[in-house]
Amino acid sequence: MSDMAKIQHRAAFADVHQKVTQFKYGSDAFMRILESRYSCHAFSKYPVSETKLQMILDAGRMAPSAGNCQPTRIWVVKSEEALARLHTVHPCYGAPVVLIVGCRNEEAWVRPYDGVIAAKTDAAIVLTHLMLTATDAGLANMWIWDFNPSKIREVLPETREHGVYGLLAIGHPASGAGQPTELHAVRKSLDELVKVL
Repeated sequence: MSDMAKIQHRAAFADVHQKVTQFKYGSDAFMRILESRYSCHAFSKYPVSETKLQMILDAGRMAPSAGNCQPTRIWVVKSEEALARLHTVHPCYGAPVVLIVGCRNEEAWVRPYDGVIAAKTDAAIVLTHLMLTATDAGLANMWIWDFNPSKIREVLPETREHGVYGLLAIGHPASGAGQPTELHAVRKSLDELVKVL
């Protein structure tokens, strides 16, 4: 290795150290993902790469579930025809890809003490994995809750055997409306949220 290459090599590592230690959470880059994620209200038409999409889906696959029953399913809506059908129910903010997360109560673990079925909690964890991985991949996203599940099952019959829990619109943000709103930074304080017993 030449002297110039050694200098560049050392400089590169020095730069990495500086980037890591400047975060207020030390080297915990995951907290940066949590901070940077926001609800995107408008997407551009720029496509989502297959590499990023597969990484996001694999993160959903790795999500934990109660008793490891894995009662959830993910449908990837990205063809023009499927998006058009979905848009008759919800516009999904113009996202080029929408992930539908569903679950089946009969496949889920049931808490024996009170009969609570874990399916919806499992689905929420899958959605969270998808959402944060999309953010880490540099993609904007919106967790959509305001929809009629029966209408989703009607226009996308592939989902009929499952309860449709949530939608996740993902893509690249459009200029203007695709940026964070004022509400993004509004959070309760730790004193309001947390009680130490």
